[in-house]
Amino acid sequence: MDALANLANGLMSALSLEMLLVCFLGVLVGQITGVLPGIGPTGAMAILLPLSFGMGPGAGLIMLAGIYYGAMYGGSITSILVNLPGEAASLVTTLDGYQMARKGRAGAALSIAAIGSWIAGTLAIVGLMFFAPLLANAALAFGPPEFFALGVFGLIILSNLTGGSFGKSFLMVIIGLMLSTVGVDLVTGEDRLTFNVLELSKGIDLVPVVMGLFGLAEIFSVALTPYQNNKMIKIKLKEMYPNKQETKRSIWPIIRGTFVGFPMGLLPGPAGFMSTLISYRLEKRLSRHPEEFGKGAIEGVAGPESANNAASTSAMIPFLALGFPFSPPTALLLGGLLIHGITPGPMFISQHGDLFWLVVASMYIGNVMLLILNLPLVGVFASLTKVPIKILMPIITGIMFIGAYSINNSIFDLWIMFVFGVVGFIMKYCDYEPAPLVVGLVLGQMFEEGLRQGLIMTEGSFLMFFERPITAILLGISILIVLWNVFKRFLPFKKASLTDEQEDAGIKT
Repeated sequence: MDALANLANGLMSALSLEMLLVCFLGVLVGQITGVLPGIGPTGAMAILLPLSFGMGPGAGLIMLAGIYYGAMYGGSITSILVNLPGEAASLVTTLDGYQMARKGRAGAALSIAAIGSWIAGTLAIVGLMFFAPLLANAALAFGPPEFFALGVFGLIILSNLTGGSFGKSFLMVIIGLMLSTVGVDLVTGEDRLTFNVLELSKGIDLVPVVMGLFGLAEIFSVALTPYQNNKMIKIKLKEMYPNKQETKRSIWPIIRGTFVGFPMGLLPGPAGFMSTLISYRLEKRLSRHPEEFGKGAIEGVAGPESANNAASTSAMIPFLALGFPFSPPTALLLGGLLIHGITPGPMFISQHGDLFWLVVASMYIGNVMLLILNLPLVGVFASLTKVPIKILMPIITGIMFIGAYSINNSIFDLWIMFVFGVVGFIMKYCDYEPAPLVVGLVLGQMFEEGLRQGLIMTEGSFLMFFERPITAILLGISILIVLWNVFKRFLPFKKASLTDEQEDAGIKT
């Protein structure tokens, strides 16, 4: 009952004009981001992060979260109409969605994708309401040693945040940790690694770093990649609704997709993409007509679209309750909160309960807004793919530089963003993911504070950390994960590639 009362209070705040406007802005930008291939939700959040500074923490978080889950909706539009996924999680939708469009059932595919996304997102928010407070309450018993162990555990498991090479990702985490030590020492008050540069004494600001790594690097990449507009299948409003048989065949795939995606969002890695693969594979195996998959099966749209929306919502649970960004977009959300002096984690819900329930309530409202936007205006959003890159990219770049400068009115922040933009572009070219670097930069302070305060508590004995049950368990699991990733290279079996997984799911690469 407390949860329902808190939700009611959150809804009262979320229905104010200001919150409705920022929620609409977030989901609208997310929708557009999902439609436009290349930028992605992370890039869009990085670009608009400075805009949240002039808002309160609630409005800023609502806008950024709206971009995140709104992009999951928008990605299905071009997947179905153009056979071009707006972002990675919509790749699986192209298999049957585009085939349905070629058969004249584009409207039905888009409607089922929107309805499935809405149902899955709404059910996942219910899970967020109940699971996040429970997880946060369990973590309230943590002291400095436990926070150090949690930091180690987070850094290890988030090293594989994007599902790529563990070694490369762990290297990025270490670099992020090194960057987090720049500035004033937490204990002695002396400058560290500033090289007599006054601007570095306050540390390396997270915002220009993420704007460079995700936003500017993506712009460099898109600008240097040939882009062409695919032929779009046109639909009429009267063709937007599925028939009785398509609706009946979609009900259980939507429910199963929700229950597949929700737990995937609780795990580090590309949860949205992997949940769609698992959902597609599951529906193909359970279907009475598996031969229809890849040729226009409605289940191949309903299940994966529901799964990726459930995963994007449940990813908010470890982010808000533990302070762990299990996906690149939630790392951007973390940056947005830190700018306002609010740290997600075990104390977040108890200290900022009003903010938590405001965000939960706004997600209900945002899902309704997206459903309304998707059904009648799908043709308008799809036409955005015709905007030439040579017009779009300069506008986005200008917004980024103005936003980065407005944070501290500092030219130095522009240089930081530019440098990390170049670094991010090189990393992408060399197949190094930037998200683990941001994780190291964000969690570095928790890691250092927990270690140094814990050593003070144990009088300098690190072995005493293992005498505390929670600390011992977390450190033990972290050690096992590292050993597994080291020794599995020498095991006799060969690891399956992503291409193998895609082929097993029916994806032609």
